[in-house]
Amino acid sequence: MVKIAVISDIHANLAALQQALDAIRQLKPDKIVCLGDIVGYGPRPNECVDLVRENCQVCLMGNHDHAVLGLTDTYYFNQYAREAINWTRRMLTIGNKAYLENLQFSHYEGEILYVHSTPEYPEEWHYILSEYEAKKYLERIKQKICFIGHSHIPVIFSNKRGTISEKEIKVADSDEKYIVNVGSIGQPRDGDHRLCFVFYDTESRQLRYIRKKYPVQETYDEILANQLPPFLAMRLLVGH
Repeated sequence: MVKIAVISDIHANLAALQQALDAIRQLKPDKIVCLGDIVGYGPRPNECVDLVRENCQVCLMGNHDHAVLGLTDTYYFNQYAREAINWTRRMLTIGNKAYLENLQFSHYEGEILYVHSTPEYPEEWHYILSEYEAKKYLERIKQKICFIGHSHIPVIFSNKRGTISEKEIKVADSDEKYIVNVGSIGQPRDGDHRLCFVFYDTESRQLRYIRKKYPVQETYDEILANQLPPFLAMRLLVGH
């Protein structure tokens, strides 16, 4: 039985990642799992990759990580994301690029599946944004819980209860299955600018969201100082 912290979508936001890791240490997890998108958008890609390498026992590939390596076409990225990808390519060290190249698209342990995007064909980078989209995956996944990121919006979908709005649940012993979007460390998009991650205790079966403030102005200033698009700084202030 283990306690697991699941983080995602750091997006080179060092101030947020440091604050998240401080909060996670207080929870004393047995394992930290990162669902990908360590880089992209933000100003501190190398420092964030370094911290993930040091602290996360499992890390998966995200679409921005893939794009930085030139393995995903950025045609569907918006102009700000493309600019940040091109900038990040120039900034990343050889060692950190090599680390990203070795990341897998999915990982499972017992009743838990971890992916960045979707349980099936995760490398195609589709989104799960609604009950309708979640339902088809919930019907087919073998695991009880699938942790995802990608949309930056924390939400739980269940094959029994549809969308679950509670921020803390007890995982049922029945045949209920869950897709849990853990939210984003470095660029939340649910209208709350605080960093977000999930903590799951496999013994008590308690699953809860953790939200923490971080010095967002620090990242805001660093984005502008590195001449990244100002929009990427502004959105951090409003969580969108």
